[in-house]
Amino acid sequence: MSRVVLLHGLWMTGVTTWPLARRLRAQGFAPEVLGYHTIRESPRAAIDRLLERLRDGDPAHVVGHSMGGLIALHALRTDPQAPVGRVLCLGSPLCGSAAAAELSKRRGSQFYFGHSTDILLDGCTTWPQGVGVGMIAGSSPRGLGRYFGRFEGDHDGTVAVEETRAPGLADHVVVRTSHTGLLLSGEVAALAGRFLREGRFDP
Repeated sequence: MSRVVLLHGLWMTGVTTWPLARRLRAQGFAPEVLGYHTIRESPRAAIDRLLERLRDGDPAHVVGHSMGGLIALHALRTDPQAPVGRVLCLGSPLCGSAAAAELSKRRGSQFYFGHSTDILLDGCTTWPQGVGVGMIAGSSPRGLGRYFGRFEGDHDGTVAVEETRAPGLADHVVVRTSHTGLLLSGEVAALAGRFLREGRFDP
């Protein structure tokens, strides 16, 4: 079975990826949940933890929700030789998060983001050649981000669809679900399995 390392997003824990992990396991994958502290620790700590996990065993795919996708891509930029198959991002703001930018202007923003402000504002639009990176974005506007930012076009309540696009993506698909719903959707899990196996979402 193919290894798949799952990374959660900001303000979340590894348990939030369990529904997706169960669905991937049912498709024949071997999911591994990698938790990290999104507020107390810097993204660098999560990057190092991911690279250590990737080097400890057979090559693995990576699925990252929201900030988890950014962690995965920055890990590849840190070590282009890391034994990674494909990377799938779920609602990750590759072009930077407008909601995070707006919230960062408010007093006490350090409480909300800790050391993660920069990675959320900067995003990640480039990564080493040869790695297939896919994106599943949500378009159901339910989420806390809508109270902090103004979105252009479709969004999942936290991240705008346009924020999830980058020229180097192998494939991109939009699903009618919210930001958190990306982890709970059976449709998303089926698309995820297809991309990890074939490198595309189309059958």
